[in-house]
Amino acid sequence: MGHERVYQLSIEIDKLTNSIVNRLSGESFQTTVSTVAVNELNTVNRKNQWKFNWKKELLSARRMVYKLCIAGQKEIQGLVSATDFDDHVYLNLVESSPINYGANKLYEGVAGNLIAFCCKLSFDNGNDGIIGFKAKSNLVQHYVSKLGATHIGAQNMIIYPEKALYLINRYFKQL
Repeated sequence: MGHERVYQLSIEIDKLTNSIVNRLSGESFQTTVSTVAVNELNTVNRKNQWKFNWKKELLSARRMVYKLCIAGQKEIQGLVSATDFDDHVYLNLVESSPINYGANKLYEGVAGNLIAFCCKLSFDNGNDGIIGFKAKSNLVQHYVSKLGATHIGAQNMIIYPEKALYLINRYFKQL
């Protein structure tokens, strides 16, 4: 793990929803989160306005990459890379698809959905929902207010069990 790239999360949490919401119509769509296969990333590249090299991320040791899709559809709405450690899940990288980025995004709630999934993954793996990540310094307070994350020094953030459960219950009510 010594040579793996450490990212600082730079994605803004637009709003916490119970799925993802079409910004124009207000319609809510249920989602699925599942592991992504390398061939599904053929159009996920800088040429198509994605910011990160997700194929490289997928091939990194110990990192799992998950995709968020609208239930019943194949188009990737967002991606997250996570590593399962003994006592928490670490978010390496989160990115909304280019159509869900910026002022003219199509769907809101993508990033929150992916982060809630990582909290659920942490619970499922016996880690009480605890997740950690490194934030860009200008977004530390944003993650504190939007996600209930705790700033533990430098740019390091943790979401503890109580806040993790809140996020999980927003997106995964069946728990």
